[in-house]
Amino acid sequence: MNPPSYSQMVQLVSVWGPAAFVMAVIFYVSGLSSPPTPSALPDVGLHAIAYAVLGASCLRGFADAQWNQVTFKNAFWAVLLAVGYGVTDEWHQSFVPGRTPEFRDLLADAVGSAFGASVVWLWSIVFIER
Repeated sequence: MNPPSYSQMVQLVSVWGPAAFVMAVIFYVSGLSSPPTPSALPDVGLHAIAYAVLGASCLRGFADAQWNQVTFKNAFWAVLLAVGYGVTDEWHQSFVPGRTPEFRDLLADAVGSAFGASVVWLWSIVFIER
């Protein structure tokens, strides 16, 4: 098996780079003992927002950054990947002093990722029909 070409690597990074970036930010913030949080939003709201962006980014990756590949099946896989990452994020927090894993955070991650992927999926329907 041949290694991927330069153009294939660039394509892979351009397609999956946003999801990897969001995952890296979540990992970094999750590793802080006292993460900065705006007082106007509760913790679960921040989880939902972060994972909505992750769900949308993962759907972009599964769809190979092409509107016609944004399907329900790819949205399902995007949400599954984002929720799976949420599970590992909560586990990661169990090792951080002052942080604890919480089921409600994981639930917010799931709802947020489903929302983010759904918005992209519904937008693709509108975008493709125009």
